Amino acid sequence: MLTRLQEEIVEFYHENPFVNFLRLQVIPMNDGTVKLELPIDFEHTNLYGIAHGGVLTTMADTAMGAACLMKNKKVVTLSLTIDFMHAVAVDDKVIATAKVLHDGARTMACESELVSESGKLFAKASATFYVLEKFIDE
Repeated sequence: MLTRLQEEIVEFYHENPFVNFLRLQVIPMNDGTVKLELPIDFEHTNLYGIAHGGVLTTMADTAMGAACLMKNKKVVTLSLTIDFMHAVAVDDKVIATAKVLHDGARTMACESELVSESGKLFAKASATFYVLEKFIDE
């Protein structure tokens, strides 16, 4: 059973045009976190036939933004750094998770990992976010 906050997060991303365009699945977890899943299709690839770095960066950014929402804070990205470890082939499923490292009143810092179903690390990201307001009134 989802909490009200988790339900609001799912609805928030359901209404996000870019998340829908990429077909990202936003999945609230029982431990109070959110993960994203994306099976890589041809449309997600670059000229080398592997997942485009922008798709993976979007996944990391969205996962970290969702982690901030789980702290009931609506944010925008100030800076983001990503390191790519392995190429992601068509038909691979990418799973993105994130955690909040700093939960400040005006800024937040997060990190994200993008892995395969077997746990192979595709990329790792970190970002700083600016807090706009509360996500929902409690």
